Amino acid sequence: METPAVCIPKRLPRAQWEEAADLAAAINPVNRPPIHRLTRIMPGFVPTKARLAVLTTKYWGSKGVRLTVGFLDNPSAELRKRILLHMNAWAKTANVTFVPARTDPQVRIARTPADGHWSYLGTDIRLIKKDEPTMNLDSFTMSTAESEYRRVVRHETGHTLGFPHEHMRKQLVAKIHVQKAIAYFGKHYGWSPEDVRLQVLTPLEKSSLIATASADARSIMCYQLPGEITKDGKPILGGTDIDAWDYDFISLIYPRQKPAPRSRAKSGTRTAKRGSTAMRAKPASKKVRV
Repeated sequence: METPAVCIPKRLPRAQWEEAADLAAAINPVNRPPIHRLTRIMPGFVPTKARLAVLTTKYWGSKGVRLTVGFLDNPSAELRKRILLHMNAWAKTANVTFVPARTDPQVRIARTPADGHWSYLGTDIRLIKKDEPTMNLDSFTMSTAESEYRRVVRHETGHTLGFPHEHMRKQLVAKIHVQKAIAYFGKHYGWSPEDVRLQVLTPLEKSSLIATASADARSIMCYQLPGEITKDGKPILGGTDIDAWDYDFISLIYPRQKPAPRSRAKSGTRTAKRGSTAMRAKPASKKVRV
């Protein structure tokens, strides 16, 4: 199995975590951790600000998201258009739009060589200085393979939309052999044991997740992990493009707005009674907060 370049999500300095959590909750109240549930399923849980800051999600809100995008190194119009095309691939099933802007863009893309592929998570980008990038696409050019645009640009855009790494779900972390993973990422990427524990071996807390009911090993947000670091020798295939579960899930996080119903005020026109079967929405998916 090849060793594709992986993403290292950017985190704000620890001193800003509480500020970032407050901002995320102000932008989208659903980002707040479910304290009543946490206290019920985690005996001894103390809801301090620092603890809740770690558990706060960073989604933009159910009314959808429209973010402006700028480039810090003035690439060609052709390259800008290509990157935006792949960012907007998430809009296939969701109310998501990325538009170009040269003045105060919210998403700021750099292509700094040797700095890796990364993005800050969701609403955290609001706290990044306006002259600094919120995403890096290491050395991307028009010569970069289309498959890499699908794998990397769409993955990093997922982070900008608030999605964490799927391979850090407990179900997938449990498959990884700790010492083999430390050796593998140290050899191929120069990561320290601490980096590997943070980026690969520490599962996201199930109690705080807004996620699919089970982990999706083919999600675009999941690393490709070789069998040489798993306990059973079988690889975690990872995602090379947005898959059906990704599209289903984002449609719930950022649902498309339904057009307002036409007025039916003409005399004699029947209208559905409140609470009737005709008025009840059919559940779109079994995706849940777990």
